[in-house]
Amino acid sequence: MARTALVTGGTRGIGKAISEALVRDGFKVAANYAGNDKAAEAVAKELKIKVYKWDVGDYEACQAGIKRVEADLGPVDVLVNNAGITRDGFFHKMNVDQWREVIRVDLDSLFYMSRPVIEGMRERGFGRIVNITSINGQKGQAGQANYSAAKAGMIGFTKALAQENANKGVTVNTVAPGYIDTDMVAAVPEAALQKIIATIPVGRLGKAEEIAEMVAFLASDKAGFITGATMTVNGAQYIAG
Repeated sequence: MARTALVTGGTRGIGKAISEALVRDGFKVAANYAGNDKAAEAVAKELKIKVYKWDVGDYEACQAGIKRVEADLGPVDVLVNNAGITRDGFFHKMNVDQWREVIRVDLDSLFYMSRPVIEGMRERGFGRIVNITSINGQKGQAGQANYSAAKAGMIGFTKALAQENANKGVTVNTVAPGYIDTDMVAAVPEAALQKIIATIPVGRLGKAEEIAEMVAFLASDKAGFITGATMTVNGAQYIAG
């Protein structure tokens, strides 16, 4: 019987590529999204998956959304926490709303999404939680104190949750992308983009599909002995020890 996978932010960019890879691998995929109805409808039609709109930074909304997914597709076996936002600015000019919004959506959402599914995973003896962090959660980035803090917190969350659930057949891992050729990166001015690419030894931006393949592997039965890990996918731009 096909397992159910839930991907937050699963209708655009890296999230869409993850949804597509999991469909290919035989999962019943539910893709969460926050606001772009047109993009979500297009992905639902293209990939033949169900899409669900809610704010991952709202605990009650997450509980209600997950209940809808499980009523439609069955218990969530694989959770990919991919949704995230940026509200960039140098810290000495950052306001409290910029801080709170990023922490709420990028970090608090890990609890809001994982808590409703973890008990079922433990009871069934199988589960996969994959958290999408960032190179900037590993090395930090000027102008992103809020985002870097949230993404670094994701790595600590992953390590702790992995230890708690390892003996229950539930793995928890993190994937840390570098700069990936998505709409977010495409919005960077060309001159700045070329400077970024110059710091990547591979000499190019990553592809969303390359992140998706790593996630698909971690979601599979083949990855049962990998837990608490951070998989760095960044073209050697930052090599974590």
